[in-house]
Amino acid sequence: MWKSVSTFVDQYKLIPFNSVVVVGVSGGADSMALLHFLDSMKEARNLTLVVAHIDHMFRGKESEKDMMFVKEQCERRNLLFEGEQIDVTSYKELEKISAQVAARDCRYAFFKKVMEKYGASVLALGHHGDDQVETILMRLGRGSSMKGYAGIFPKRLFNNGHIVRPLLSVTKDEVLAYVKENDVRFRHDPSNDKDMYRRNRVRHHVLPLLKQEFPNLHQKFQSFSEQIQEDEQYLEALTEKEWNTVIKSKEKERVVLNRKPLLLMAKPLQRRGIQLILNYLYNNEIPPSLSSLHIDNFLSLLESEHPSGSLHFPKGLQIIRSYHECILTFDKVESDAYKFHLEVPGVVTLPTGDSIISEIWTHAKQEILQNNQAAFDVSNTSTPLYVRTRMEGDRIKLKGTNGSKKLKSIFIDCKIPKLKRDTWPIIVNENNEILWMPMIKRSSFEATEETVGPVLVITCKMSQKFGRQQENE
Repeated sequence: MWKSVSTFVDQYKLIPFNSVVVVGVSGGADSMALLHFLDSMKEARNLTLVVAHIDHMFRGKESEKDMMFVKEQCERRNLLFEGEQIDVTSYKELEKISAQVAARDCRYAFFKKVMEKYGASVLALGHHGDDQVETILMRLGRGSSMKGYAGIFPKRLFNNGHIVRPLLSVTKDEVLAYVKENDVRFRHDPSNDKDMYRRNRVRHHVLPLLKQEFPNLHQKFQSFSEQIQEDEQYLEALTEKEWNTVIKSKEKERVVLNRKPLLLMAKPLQRRGIQLILNYLYNNEIPPSLSSLHIDNFLSLLESEHPSGSLHFPKGLQIIRSYHECILTFDKVESDAYKFHLEVPGVVTLPTGDSIISEIWTHAKQEILQNNQAAFDVSNTSTPLYVRTRMEGDRIKLKGTNGSKKLKSIFIDCKIPKLKRDTWPIIVNENNEILWMPMIKRSSFEATEETVGPVLVITCKMSQKFGRQQENE
């Protein structure tokens, strides 16, 4: 095992010389074998090892004994030790997620904290070749992205450094032979013997049959993983170039996409582009519960003939489509109604950041009014005036016609994004009659060329933007 792992470490440059390495150690055979291996090479590479152990508190006193065992082993080896007990069950119930996902979240948060404490750039974990086979099989079974089908990476970005897995080149049997040969003590977790978890069922019943038929199975799966990773690196670079036309805006927790150019791309680039955006939003830590089904649903939403729709992804990510714009955001989407008294003259600043200004002019010809202004005969305008959001059943008497039209229909006809309709300002008089839909439609209440005398001019300064000016239609 020593030779295989050493070659693998050098091939992928997993353990840099003169580095601080945090080693995730549960106390089981795999992690204790990894710790022994790294401890044996620390002087040659001038490594500082920090052992990190988390007690998930699933097994009461037994898991507490695991932590004490790891701590004692570190004291014997004169290694730095960081241990923590975390009530994962409470976290699981709070977040409404599975026990395995909750344990993973807590574990990696702890590892990150330890790395930052010691300024470590490497986190070493004890996954071996059999784990690689199990992971790829399970992802093929449940569905994943092509990157997901590549399984466990020998080295990947994490925090301000990398996660490395030196034991991927060897099997579980080789690990057990190594600990026996080197008299490495370890603890046994009885939960690994139970078939209540899918991974355990695959490990106990599927993997032995496959290994019997294909003795070098782990090597073939590792080779498959590496080929997928190489292909993905090339296609991701191509995707990033193509997606420059798709991304309209990109913030830390919010990305806005342009639907049209996305749908013109080849399907493989669509999928990879979505995956890249998800990686960005999830900060390269996509939840295990997010699968290929989510990507399929995303594409279906984009391809749908219906102009709007939404999806809810893990950890509160919302996917909101409105016409040819698609928003991915962790922000809570607000659609709170409002109503404000508009003084004459006066200014109202709205929750959206828009502002409505009212002024009295001695006269106003239509040709000098801007698109964001409307004028009303003071003598024929009922006050007080209000700025509010739309209400059920709202209708506007349109300028130049004898009829009225529902605001809902106007928003749809003018392709106003669904998210903006509930906060769009509407100007009404004391009788709740709609005087103006700023930037969209004018009403029959507006002043005409024949109007004589002072006029009320209302100006709308909007932070919201959309593609077409509709007022003059």
